[in-house]
Amino acid sequence: MKTGLQKLTRHFDEELKFLKGWIDQPRAVGAMLPTSSVTARRMASVINPESGLPVLELGPGTGVITKAILERGVSPQDLYSIEYSADFVEHLEAEFPEVNIIEGDAFDLDATLGDKRDLVFDSIVSAVPLLNFPVPNRVAYVEDLLRRIPYGRPIVQISYGPKSPVPPGRGNYTVEHHDFVFRNFPPSQLWLYRRPLA
Repeated sequence: MKTGLQKLTRHFDEELKFLKGWIDQPRAVGAMLPTSSVTARRMASVINPESGLPVLELGPGTGVITKAILERGVSPQDLYSIEYSADFVEHLEAEFPEVNIIEGDAFDLDATLGDKRDLVFDSIVSAVPLLNFPVPNRVAYVEDLLRRIPYGRPIVQISYGPKSPVPPGRGNYTVEHHDFVFRNFPPSQLWLYRRPLA
């Protein structure tokens, strides 16, 4: 069992890794500090661990959300986590050796997933900093993700702006505000995107 000092040391180590990632690649990392555990649990709450389908995580960073997804009841071999930063990938592989950690671009999932590109996922948990990209790229991102999950199942997206990073009315998807989490730095907005039920 970890002592309080060990937990605190590990927490600061993760924050330093995240800050380094933000300094090195500010467009690829959306915030200066990792997502809070409260926010991570709210994001993971949309997952149905009884669906029998794997889960796709995009932009895991230091693994705070990854941990919440596993605690939700998803088995490590059923979690596919796509990370752009090689430094974060190395950290994640050491921290979660049984999770499918894949280094690659969340905006080019067919290439990134390779022979797993046709997998159907229960839901998608995204911490990709969408506000760093043009709106048409964001819309295309959501449209691509929605074809990888069953109708009615959600993508949950974290953002730090007051509005949905993927505007409504630009494609065949619905936008729903999921939560505002004050206990995050900066405070975070969570959004859900779904394909409308026919």
